[in-house]
Amino acid sequence: MSVRSGTAPPSVEPVPPAARKPRRIHVGPVVAGSLAAGFAAAVVLPFLPAGTVDDSFATAMVLFGFALGWTLLAALSIRFTDQPQRWAVVPATFMAVSGVLLLVAPDASADLLRWVWPPAVLLLAVWVWIRARRSLRSRTRRWLLNPVLVILVLLALGGGYEALGHATAPTVARGGQLVDVGPYRLHLQCTGSGSPTVVLEPGGGGSAASLGLITPAVARDSRVCVYDRAGRGWSDPATSPPDGAQIATDLHTLLNRARVPGPYVLAGHSFGGLYVRAYAAKYPNEVAGLVLVDSTASHPTPVSSPQPGSYSVIRHLSALIATTSRLGVGRVIADNDFAYLPAKYRDDARTTAATGKEMGGFIDEFGIANRSEAEAGQLHSLGGKPLVVLTAARGNSKGWMGNQNQSATLSTNSVHRVVPGSTHDSLVDNPKHTVAVTQAIHDVVAAVRSGAPLTSR
Repeated sequence: MSVRSGTAPPSVEPVPPAARKPRRIHVGPVVAGSLAAGFAAAVVLPFLPAGTVDDSFATAMVLFGFALGWTLLAALSIRFTDQPQRWAVVPATFMAVSGVLLLVAPDASADLLRWVWPPAVLLLAVWVWIRARRSLRSRTRRWLLNPVLVILVLLALGGGYEALGHATAPTVARGGQLVDVGPYRLHLQCTGSGSPTVVLEPGGGGSAASLGLITPAVARDSRVCVYDRAGRGWSDPATSPPDGAQIATDLHTLLNRARVPGPYVLAGHSFGGLYVRAYAAKYPNEVAGLVLVDSTASHPTPVSSPQPGSYSVIRHLSALIATTSRLGVGRVIADNDFAYLPAKYRDDARTTAATGKEMGGFIDEFGIANRSEAEAGQLHSLGGKPLVVLTAARGNSKGWMGNQNQSATLSTNSVHRVVPGSTHDSLVDNPKHTVAVTQAIHDVVAAVRSGAPLTSR
């Protein structure tokens, strides 16, 4: 017999299930994975499409990549391990803020970071080493994190070298003028007097100053103009890697807006030989004669039309390489070059060659060499206009001499001279051999003035 109570039994509250604790894993894989992800991001992010791609953009993207790696280390170690590395937020923040500054105000930030970056990174590396030594109990601290900190120290030292080199470099006054040719300005300097005007085209990677042994010698009896291609010397960087056709268009606009009357005797060394041939093909009535100084060979192959605004891997790669200028790489290269030049030209060449713009322009130029060679190949004949082909006697690759002989067939009034003892570089950097270049230019100018045929000498 059941007994009934007048009161209901007390209700029992359901017990909620215990919260699942996050799984704890060893901190080592987190450190390794985070650092690897940061490095991968630092390589990939500079290749993102962007309106302006230069060394400031690439540097900012590299910094964002490394900031991501430090952020992952902090977040994942806190969430999944029993060794939270909260200190990693500090280098992540420092690098992210530096990247933002470079994107927002690249010029002002570059000057600021030039002095702030070296001591700040050095202190940051020491601070991270101390904090990690206390909180990170893993072999990855010794085998992965510490090497990263050593790299940071080296970057700080490189940045310090660049800052000191920039501060102690000779003050160089830019000569000539900057002329607006449309999307950018080009540097032009003309000296001497006499017609026709000689226009010098430096070789690949060269600036106007690099021809400092030839320019004053030509100016003794002719008017000579030398200029910096876009991205070289004192000129502004180009909006896209300029090929031979674009360089010819730029030079045409430059001479026109600077009121330099033609026709011109064009002299080009190495890659510069491609560009003067592209100019002669595009503006034949403005060319009185040519001098090809150990010129790169052209190829008469079809030239495809470039796609304006298309994505350029070359431009992104050159910008990424140019970031090394902030670590003094460009200054080391520049300070160990141009010793052959007179002091005025040497200081000028070294000042501009140490910049990220110049390093990026160098890569741009070589990255589209095939297109420039094809565009130079569009010049099929100079008719009877005087042409001197100069060739180095030593260090030539297979087929080089044959290509030089072929270049001499462009005109019915041409000579091909092999300069005894010379190399490709010595034709512009050795006074014993630059006299042959000056003489060749003088001979073409004299032939234009007199109408007489060239002699082989």
